[in-house]
Amino acid sequence: MREFAVQQDTSRAVLITGSTSGIGLAVAHVFGRAGYHVMLHGLADADSVQALRQEFADYDGKVGFSSADVSSEEGCAQLVSETREAIGNPSVLVNNAGIQFTAPTHEFPSDIWQQILAINLSASFYLMRDLVPAMRATNWGRIINIASVHGLVASENKAGYCAAKHGLVGLTKVVALENADCNITANAICPGWVETPLIQPQIETISREQSVDLDTARAQLVGAKQPMAKASPTNAIAELAMYLCGDFASTITGASLPVDGGWTAQ
Repeated sequence: MREFAVQQDTSRAVLITGSTSGIGLAVAHVFGRAGYHVMLHGLADADSVQALRQEFADYDGKVGFSSADVSSEEGCAQLVSETREAIGNPSVLVNNAGIQFTAPTHEFPSDIWQQILAINLSASFYLMRDLVPAMRATNWGRIINIASVHGLVASENKAGYCAAKHGLVGLTKVVALENADCNITANAICPGWVETPLIQPQIETISREQSVDLDTARAQLVGAKQPMAKASPTNAIAELAMYLCGDFASTITGASLPVDGGWTAQ
């Protein structure tokens, strides 16, 4: 049986927004190990940036970092400029940056609504708009938008997040259709619960309030939505992103791929 072949040309470069921790950092490491030049992005102080760069020191490719504010069009333009200076034109774009806020729709603050749409949706639009022309010029590109199960289904108190992620899924399909003639694919990965530091406080709260151990609390939290009752590791998302850049995924485009333990199968 022929083995799956990943594009490993070291001239390839990837920009990953929101890549200082969690899913984004896992994606960065997978691409770094595969020989890509990697542009990291996010909020970090000088010491943290240095530590991040050190994590990538043993990889063959270049590594860059930007703290550009992607909540504005100008910040996205800055990120594109800094990326090109550090690693060249990225042939792979992973839009991962995002924020969350919960409140009933009738109590949702308008400023937070605008901020969620700016970071979770508009930033992806600006970056795709600005980077796709170079991909078209080389007749190759991969766009991977980290959406969410909330781009496919809804939950209460998440008006901003659901609106932005549903929009991102739709935007992904449009870009896929517009660039189908240029060997450029655009896909959305839609994670459910993922093992990141963000869920730990919720697990600890359940453990404390119900006097159960952390594993039981985790299963209760995740199992309320996901039939498998277990969260995905960050590497599951990262490896799927890498797969979408491989030879065997060259005709996968416009897809929304749940990684959700059965959440959206219900």
